[in-house]
Amino acid sequence: MHGPLYDRRVATTRLGSLPWYRRVPPYQWGPKVRRRTELGLLLLGDAIVVALYVLASLAERSRIPPHIGWFFAILLALTIVPHLANRWLAPEANPIILPIVAVLNGIGYVVIARWDPADAKAQAGWTAIGVVLYVTTLLVVRRPRDLDRYRYLLLLLAGLLILSPLFPGIGESVGGARLWVHLGSLSFQPIELAKILLCIFFASYFAENKELLSIPTARVGNRLVVDFRPLIPIVILCGLALGAIGLEGDIAFAVIIFVLFVAMLWTATGRLGYLLLGLALFAAAALLASHLFTQVHVRVADWLDPWRWTSSSPQCATPTQLARHPLCGTGDQLVQGWFAMGNGGIGGTGIGLGVWPQYHGIYLYSITSDMIFAAIGEELGLLGTSAVALAFLLIVGAGLRIAQTARSDFSRLLATGLTVVLGFQAFFIMAGVTRLLPFTGITLPFMAYGGSSLIANYILIAILMRISEEGAATPAERRSGVSQPGERAFVRAM
Repeated sequence: MHGPLYDRRVATTRLGSLPWYRRVPPYQWGPKVRRRTELGLLLLGDAIVVALYVLASLAERSRIPPHIGWFFAILLALTIVPHLANRWLAPEANPIILPIVAVLNGIGYVVIARWDPADAKAQAGWTAIGVVLYVTTLLVVRRPRDLDRYRYLLLLLAGLLILSPLFPGIGESVGGARLWVHLGSLSFQPIELAKILLCIFFASYFAENKELLSIPTARVGNRLVVDFRPLIPIVILCGLALGAIGLEGDIAFAVIIFVLFVAMLWTATGRLGYLLLGLALFAAAALLASHLFTQVHVRVADWLDPWRWTSSSPQCATPTQLARHPLCGTGDQLVQGWFAMGNGGIGGTGIGLGVWPQYHGIYLYSITSDMIFAAIGEELGLLGTSAVALAFLLIVGAGLRIAQTARSDFSRLLATGLTVVLGFQAFFIMAGVTRLLPFTGITLPFMAYGGSSLIANYILIAILMRISEEGAATPAERRSGVSQPGERAFVRAM
């Protein structure tokens, strides 16, 4: 028996019998325009980060850091290694996402080093691990559809990760929320990885059932309506996940998972009714949670009137009042953050010259994690915070562009979901610090101190880059003028 099918089976068998080092994709030689663009942007970003690091040292110690050479070498290695991985494993992927991520990560490191050098050393180590896992993800996930094949296994793993903080012996409660898993000397937040796995499952399920969820097939009287039965299993799973996260006291991630579910359902079906139903359910759930969960009640009270619950307010002035009322002192963090941002003004006090977080002995707690956006606002001003917000908007725009040009429904939904997770996480924390929304306390991606978030987000970006590589036009398509989904046909240069 011979023929194309037989030859393909023989090739697959031979490939499966090869050792792992023989399955590694070969390096493709030749010009890579997108990677040259990426390299130039990475070098520019490295120069910005080094300049900020030197300026911070000059402002604090009036001298250039003695280890500036090592700092630049390590920074260059942490940016060049993923770039070389892109040249090898994803040569046609989006060229601006990695440079923006590198700049955000670098600026976050400079701010963390400014206020807590010990945290800065740990953050550098987590960044190195994140870069290694970025390369590993590109190497393991050769095609986005490989993730589609293991959706139920990934769902099971996501469930175990979500429930693991509730397991006795390993679960750990910090700040009133049981989010951490403690294994020996290692502590991490499993929900950071679970959100990516849930995103993969949602994308796979909605890609398979989008016609049933969008086309009216059930008859009610004389009318055809959408059959909601295919939605029941996914709604139950999403509800169980949200319930488990709610029991852990992690309301912020519960909101992110809910937004992810509604956004992907709307993207898959295009029906406005799902979006309106999601908004109504969110409003009802928020009202109910504000009465059932103390953490939500405190966040909403601080959002409505944070000045009333500062330690210096009239109803919290004495130690007895502070001990009697659970809300007393909860507004201090937000108010101090606003004073810090107000002290920065338009252009900021200058990197390394911020004083408000330690003014008169008042320390802005969680300045390197929850409130790092306020620290940036003081030293880099409105211009700095606007630049950070613009950087995240560029990442979101690039992610949605990747989704638009994806070659399968699964890849399109997965890219959309990953972009929604990253974009809304950044929006929620920035909006919370500036009082547009209740303060959630989640980390600002790539900037705030935290190993779990940093590693998970590097994996998220690697999956986005893999989808971008798959959706990029091949040289043959460019020569033939074949267009990609969501864009006009290629025009040959005369």
